Amino acid sequence: MKTVKNIIDKKAKISNIVSPDTLVIDALKMMIDVNLSYLIVMDGEQYKGIFSERDYARKVILEGRTSSEARVKEIMSRDLPNVQINESVETCMKLLASQGMRYLIVMDGENFAGVITIHDLLREILLNRAEVFDDYVTRKLIDINERGPKIY
Repeated sequence: MKTVKNIIDKKAKISNIVSPDTLVIDALKMMIDVNLSYLIVMDGEQYKGIFSERDYARKVILEGRTSSEARVKEIMSRDLPNVQINESVETCMKLLASQGMRYLIVMDGENFAGVITIHDLLREILLNRAEVFDDYVTRKLIDINERGPKIY
């Protein structure tokens, strides 16, 4: 079964890190530079949160703040779900679906190991669906009987 470690190992080295005190306008420019929809907020070696396009839309624009005055720490998401590096991709999909989130914080014990996104998980599923879902889940999704496969 595929794990979070399989996904993290395939991802490029983390280059989308921003300080909590960074101005939002500068963080937005960095998002363009790294071509991602989120930045990892770190204070030194300590993970603090995620700054995403969604945070910008909901907490700057809709709340009447300005991106040239607001700091990342004022609008970042702090309480994202965490998973351990040995969790299965299937477990991660269930967690994201149940919480309506787009990002999971990956921990290796007590240490920050990275971020996986809904896109990372979907890509892994499409490429390796037989290794992602266990046989029980596959049989629940596809009921094979005398009449042939029945997809729900």
